[in-house]
Amino acid sequence: MIANHLNLKAIVAATLFTVTISLPLAISADEKSDESALLAALVSADAKAASALDRELQALWRNSGSAAMDLLQSRANRALEAGDVAAAIEHLTALTDHAPDFARGWYLRARAYHVAGLYGPAVADLERALALNPNDYNAIYALGTVFEQFRRPQRAHAAYLRAKAIHPHHEEVLNALERLQPQVAGKDL
Repeated sequence: MIANHLNLKAIVAATLFTVTISLPLAISADEKSDESALLAALVSADAKAASALDRELQALWRNSGSAAMDLLQSRANRALEAGDVAAAIEHLTALTDHAPDFARGWYLRARAYHVAGLYGPAVADLERALALNPNDYNAIYALGTVFEQFRRPQRAHAAYLRAKAIHPHHEEVLNALERLQPQVAGKDL
């Protein structure tokens, strides 16, 4: 009887520990103000400063606040680099299941779905990521690429313009806008 009681206590303690390290911490007011300050600086920065600000924002957005969620993120990235898209999607699905308010998880899974050719789920995850972090210019850019693939140049162009408004020196966005310009520009009669 005492052994069963001790086993139950051990199981409960292990479960509480696992749940505690698995849940992302809420973003503090300081982190939110840091993000706002970085985004404000990004808009008016020159190209060199924008690169440094981008690195800071990406580091901030990558931080889930949970070692377990960061591990899932890392495993997914390694799986993608190794070409194991199915494993990456599994890790990222676990991440989004356990940390549904972590925007980066949804964005990463959208990228994995896109690589797998699963465009519907990719768009759904991008929408979720952007609902959680509307300033993620990489997610906005990714949405634009999906629109472009589906021959929706006006929608792609609008997405790219939104991304550029947040990060004016985003090289891929600038290239996409230049590439789409002939398709969306008005034509003289």
